[in-house]
Amino acid sequence: MSTGAVKPDSPEKVVQIRRCACVVKGGRRFSFSALIVVGNNNGRVGYGYGKATEVPAAVEKAVKNADRYMIDVPVVNTTIPHEIVGRYGAARVLLMPAAPGTGIIAGECVRSVVESAGITNILTKSRGSNNPINLVKATFDALRRLRTRDDVARLRGVEI
Repeated sequence: MSTGAVKPDSPEKVVQIRRCACVVKGGRRFSFSALIVVGNNNGRVGYGYGKATEVPAAVEKAVKNADRYMIDVPVVNTTIPHEIVGRYGAARVLLMPAAPGTGIIAGECVRSVVESAGITNILTKSRGSNNPINLVKATFDALRRLRTRDDVARLRGVEI
């Protein structure tokens, strides 16, 4: 029997499931929304949001949505190339590179994104809003704007 729970070894991580109640003549009609992060643990990650009347259907829609909007993340020696602040709405997420052996120092929402991207050593701090959707979007804003030394050198037309 499927309960809509995602297997631990599957590539998608359920960040949040919300239940909404619509009051109708016969009682309450529930609908569910799911926020999912999908990654290959090797520099590609995406997030998706799906809504349906059942949890498994919402998760399935979110996974489809996440596969459609994958981004590439530069991972340098199991961490990120430089410090960066991601912003979305009132949410601010500070991502800092960390030495090997540090691990992932992050809250639940940011942790699911960086784990799925394949980053194993990172320090993070979330400021402002603690809304999971906005935190995930702020984290993606930061990861999208990361550049490696080679990328910057190529863009500027200089040699390092």
